[in-house]
Amino acid sequence: MLGGHPASVWIGFTALILILLVLDLAVLNRKSHVLTPKEAARWSGTLVTIAMAFCGFIWWREGSPKALEFLTGYLIELSLSVDNLFVFILIFQYFDVPAALQPKVLKWGIIGAIIMRAIMIGFGAILIQRFDWIIYVFGGILIITGIRMYLAKGDDRMDLERNPLIRFVRRVLPVVRSYRRDKFFGRTVTGAWYATPLFLVLIMVEWTDLVFAIDSIPAIFAITSDPFIVYSSNVFAILGLRALFFLLAGMLDKFIYLKPGVALILVFVGIKMVISGWVHLPTLLSLGVIVTVLTAAVLLSMRKSRLETSLP
Repeated sequence: MLGGHPASVWIGFTALILILLVLDLAVLNRKSHVLTPKEAARWSGTLVTIAMAFCGFIWWREGSPKALEFLTGYLIELSLSVDNLFVFILIFQYFDVPAALQPKVLKWGIIGAIIMRAIMIGFGAILIQRFDWIIYVFGGILIITGIRMYLAKGDDRMDLERNPLIRFVRRVLPVVRSYRRDKFFGRTVTGAWYATPLFLVLIMVEWTDLVFAIDSIPAIFAITSDPFIVYSSNVFAILGLRALFFLLAGMLDKFIYLKPGVALILVFVGIKMVISGWVHLPTLLSLGVIVTVLTAAVLLSMRKSRLETSLP
């Protein structure tokens, strides 16, 4: 389960992530607040720099193949995380979450996501080690998901009240209609516990990340079977999700070709997994395809946005 890495590497990586989490959530942003674009850009840049430095460390310690695997996995997870932000915005809009409360939801959402990814990656690594054929199942899931994402209609309406998880929470715990500042729970004068709408928002954010993890984790296992590379690339991408939200929240609607681009990446990675028993696609080729698709999606989106802005 250590993926051939000594315990010291895992411990060092865990310590680094804990330091970054404490620095982000308990020091720089001790009081949850909406990050300004400048703050978000600065922290996003810092995390990307640290991720690239970590990639350099892997290169120095284990050589270019492992470093390329980390970089490819990081880009896959980062692209899927940006797509995840679209859903976060819809959830916040659906529940009419005040801007001042959104940072707290994202903070706890990130912590929950890191824990869930560790469990799911560990489980996925065990499956791949014991059942070689599971790689083809993962590949099929990615191809189907990519095709569905590409063909999906751009309907922003959501009916979360029908979500089984929301319905379950409402059955087992009373939920008040209005927010109680930044509290997830409260107690009535008689001492009975109740949940606030903010707790439902957190549940949906965690549920969304779980659904996206079902796609992103197999996608990175297509690049490498090393659980350390899979987990570290996942975690570095997730760490920047909160700052990325405030950096891109007002611009996501301009990246209209990003979702089709991510869909194409998922299909490509799925095909790579399905044919892996007969044809091996080098990691460098996978990295080139991913960078090319993402760059094209961003540039085409910017071009279309400029054209629409210039129209009378």
